[in-house]
Amino acid sequence: MSSGSVVPQGEHGASPLAWKGVVAKYARPSLGRSVWQLVNSLVPYAALWYLMYRSLAVSYWIVLPLAILAGGFLTRVFIIHHDCGHGSFFKSQKASDIWGFITGVLVSTPYRLWRWKHAVHHAGAADLDRRDLGAVWTLTVQEYLEATRWKRFAYRLVRNPFVLFVMAPPILFLVLHRFSEPRASKRDRHSVYWTNLAMLGLVSALIWMIGFKAYLLIQIPVMMVSSSAGVWLFYVQHQFEGVYWERHEEWDYTAAGLQGSSFYKLPKVLQWFSGNIGFHHIHHLSPRIPNYNLEKCYRADPMFQPAKPLTLLSSFKSCSFRLWDEPRHQLVGYDFLRKKSTVES
Repeated sequence: MSSGSVVPQGEHGASPLAWKGVVAKYARPSLGRSVWQLVNSLVPYAALWYLMYRSLAVSYWIVLPLAILAGGFLTRVFIIHHDCGHGSFFKSQKASDIWGFITGVLVSTPYRLWRWKHAVHHAGAADLDRRDLGAVWTLTVQEYLEATRWKRFAYRLVRNPFVLFVMAPPILFLVLHRFSEPRASKRDRHSVYWTNLAMLGLVSALIWMIGFKAYLLIQIPVMMVSSSAGVWLFYVQHQFEGVYWERHEEWDYTAAGLQGSSFYKLPKVLQWFSGNIGFHHIHHLSPRIPNYNLEKCYRADPMFQPAKPLTLLSSFKSCSFRLWDEPRHQLVGYDFLRKKSTVES
């Protein structure tokens, strides 16, 4: 069975009646656990920021490892922001909106606009006819062959691992997130402006306290680590060997969750920093499950347990995937095009 595939139970791995009864038990946020996660994420992040500032007077080589650690905590803060967007972190929608906005400022992401875009992603994940907002640009083999030379060049550029995981992440968070989306509601668009104002205030205050140079020396490596980690996690959660994609008329919600999203089995320390988001197939079945309940839900029933999970080592193979081959229902690399051309000639 291919990596990331799920133990079959019916046509698409599990029936809705089977999994809905199980996940409902875990779609209940705990105020105590949510507050504790805020504390054990935000307090260490702030403390590391202070330590990095103090370390600048000693050596920048002390700052850099601290920045990597701070980037891990900032990734965890983004998961809290993510859960607030799904309404899974607090029972109170008001509390979710408040903390979603606060964490959004810290991770340079407008809360309400991102929540809308992410809902679009969940509604059309693994649907070949709904590859729009909140998804990594993915063409089918046929679409690529029919594309213009410039579109092919742009696609290859965007899908280049260095561009995708090093250059694009900070551009996404620091630049693209500063602009609204015309299709969004007025309230969602305004969230971009409020987030920008709050970020301007926070950055201005920090620069006033420690100086412009010190701010950049600290924040740039932290943002590089957290943004790259976030994009990488999102990529491997939907671009892996054995992934499910279908045209809309054949698309199935259960299959899109269990087979269109990976179970990324990370080492425990990375699982903690990434807020259990590796249990992504569970998350796509029920976005209302708070991150601290995802592993419990995973262990609750064999239907959620992949025959072969995606590991840290095996996930690097995802970098070789470039296109979706519809006839074979699998992701392929550019070398597939050369083989296809040879066979047809």
